[in-house]
Amino acid sequence: MTRDEQFILWFDELSITDIPLVGGKNASLGEMYRTLTKKGVRIPNGFAVTAHAYRFFLDQSGLASHIKDALRGLDVRNIRQLSEKGRKVRELILSAEFPEALRVAISRAYHKLSSQYGSQNTDVAVRSSATAEDLPDASFAGQQETFLNIHHERALIDACKKCFASLFTNRAIAYRVEKGFSHFKVHLSIGVQKMVRSDLACSGVLFTLDTETGFRDVVFITGSWGLGENIVQGAVNPDEFFVHKPTLKQGYAPIIHRSLGEKNIRMIYAESGGKTTRNVSVPIPERRRFCLTDKEVLSLARWGVLIEEHYTRHKGAWSPMDIEWAKDGRSGELFIVQARPETVQSRKNRDIIEEYVLKKQGRVLCRGKSVGSKIGAGKARVLNDAKDIHHFREGEVLVTDMTDPDWVPIMRMAKAIVTNRGGRTCHAAIVSRELGIPCVVGTNDATERVTSGQPVTVSCAEGEDGIVYDAILPFERRVTDASRLPKPRTKVMMNVGNPDEAFELSFIPNDGVGLAREEFIITNSIKAHPLALIHYDKLDAKTKTQIDELTRGYKNRTDFFVDKLAQGVATIAAAFYPKDVIVRMSDFKSNEYAGLLGGAAFEPKEDNPMIGWRGASRYYKAGYEEGFALECKAIRKVRDEMGLTNVKVMIPFCRTLDEAKKVLSVMSKHGLTQGRNKLEVYMMCEIPSNVVLAEQFAEIFDGFSIGSNDLTQLTLGVDRDSALVADVYDERNAAVKTLIAHAIQACRKMKRKIGICGQAPSDYPDFAQFLVEQGIDSISLNPDSVMRTIPKILAIEKKR
Repeated sequence: MTRDEQFILWFDELSITDIPLVGGKNASLGEMYRTLTKKGVRIPNGFAVTAHAYRFFLDQSGLASHIKDALRGLDVRNIRQLSEKGRKVRELILSAEFPEALRVAISRAYHKLSSQYGSQNTDVAVRSSATAEDLPDASFAGQQETFLNIHHERALIDACKKCFASLFTNRAIAYRVEKGFSHFKVHLSIGVQKMVRSDLACSGVLFTLDTETGFRDVVFITGSWGLGENIVQGAVNPDEFFVHKPTLKQGYAPIIHRSLGEKNIRMIYAESGGKTTRNVSVPIPERRRFCLTDKEVLSLARWGVLIEEHYTRHKGAWSPMDIEWAKDGRSGELFIVQARPETVQSRKNRDIIEEYVLKKQGRVLCRGKSVGSKIGAGKARVLNDAKDIHHFREGEVLVTDMTDPDWVPIMRMAKAIVTNRGGRTCHAAIVSRELGIPCVVGTNDATERVTSGQPVTVSCAEGEDGIVYDAILPFERRVTDASRLPKPRTKVMMNVGNPDEAFELSFIPNDGVGLAREEFIITNSIKAHPLALIHYDKLDAKTKTQIDELTRGYKNRTDFFVDKLAQGVATIAAAFYPKDVIVRMSDFKSNEYAGLLGGAAFEPKEDNPMIGWRGASRYYKAGYEEGFALECKAIRKVRDEMGLTNVKVMIPFCRTLDEAKKVLSVMSKHGLTQGRNKLEVYMMCEIPSNVVLAEQFAEIFDGFSIGSNDLTQLTLGVDRDSALVADVYDERNAAVKTLIAHAIQACRKMKRKIGICGQAPSDYPDFAQFLVEQGIDSISLNPDSVMRTIPKILAIEKKR
């Protein structure tokens, strides 16, 4: 008997070239089992019931002609008809007799697998694997069924028949019609694999790129307690982790982001009632801790990189992967249980920059996690059960608890999708990415906050938060081909404050980040004053309760500050690695610090905070040095532990030479020594004294960045927060430009780098031209002004 005629092929007999025999899922498992287990990647053993077995079943039972009759005249856009015809075909398959020869072959293989694992009737996962899976223009993954915790040969045979029937689920029928595949040229193989007891631990999904932007230098991992179907189905909001691949390969531990999910239910083995699995509630203490340790996150990331590299070599082109993992609660070991090519982001042309901009905001109905970066609007249709999908109309916004493959026929017709549950690797997220429509998952209460017929706008264009607005709001779509822009001699950098936007922004033509403000991260991710975390005992009861909630999961509250700040900085640094990312240490004014949680107890009241206790003067004084020490610790973690040495530090509002030396001394005391591990320290050039003594400051610092906002107000004596004198405030004033020109010339003389990160070149392209004429090294712009400013820079460079 040839391999083409065999009913059973074991994983160690398979390779990725065997998709016609065993489908994409099984071929990939065999490829990894043969080649990657020797490199330390753990994969449970198993076997494939081949596509030949499926064809044999159809031939022996005479089902093919009956299936053709049942599908005749099908219109997949007629949801009721699709449902009825699909049900009829599945009933035909489930009622057919299983050929004895096939039954015997499966039973023998099952008992052989059981004996390998020291059991008479071991527990297995039974997964469908279509022979057309993972083709360049179609992904059949997720179209068919999976059955977990299957014991005994009778249950296994029953599960295999259900897998065969699942080739004709409603969504699979509709998908084949849409993609132009014959129902009788797509065959089904079945994977039978030893179960990993993740019901006693955790499981999840990892991608070897960022699923929202296609950024290729990270591994994105999601995880939750129990069996993995809850994550795939979107039944839980999972933990999320990002790991930076380039520095991981260098031996660092670059977990650049962690997000704690709710993980409120866990799928476990069912011991009675005719079901093989069931969901139970997760105790609150377990919900409030991550399901993986840092060591486990890094191990999974390394495996993800190994798998991606293997398939990239095989394919001869970058091949990002979609991988399922599980942890065995008995042995404590991690396993890879599936892997397939990622089929959405990896196909995009990243030279084409597509940007959606909401022109007006409205009343927020609910928030969740954004999938993609688009905006969609229409009348909402709230549906609580897949049996009601025939009520859905094309162009509506689907709002539901969660989706599974039965919802796909109407998801294709939706302007946007909103779910109560699920993370960014759940079914709704995966399908919406493939369809290219905006989706917000994990809102918790969308079906309660939104009503059918209500006009809504679904925005995924505002960072990690996906927002559902009341009413249809105006928005704009901008498309730019970055490949057509020549590269200027003057470095064009960006001002980036929000880590959630960093991966997407990295695709805009740039030479790095000229200004990454800590303030955004502290305000949005940390929210608490650093001294309130250090001196917790001095706080009132109400503030203590708020901080307890904020820092839950952390034994040490200051670790919360360091981790969150480090992760925010690291995400920006990773997005632009290995290009320079200049991080400005905190520059809140005392009134702004007081607005942080617990801050009022530690901040003075100043009549004019704008020129008061801010910037460098805080770092070496007793009233804030402890807080600055936490900032230094966070930067040290980013550079030394994560390996992101492209981070440079910038000191704001440094008034005197003596102050500059004090700050460098305090930084060194807290582990950030200028020159060590290639650390460069820049200074904001934003006070007239910085310009007047530019050459002396250049002997202390490695470079300057002109802050045109403060330099303008201090040169002209204008409070930039005062509307009464706003007409006087102008960065293009001759006095301001004279100081800037002087600073640039002084730096050129001292062979120090100098750039600008103020607002002026973003607002006024002619100001950018002035800077180029003066010979500035770099211009850091707001991201939305980069594409329109580059041609202006090129034009002036051409004249020079």
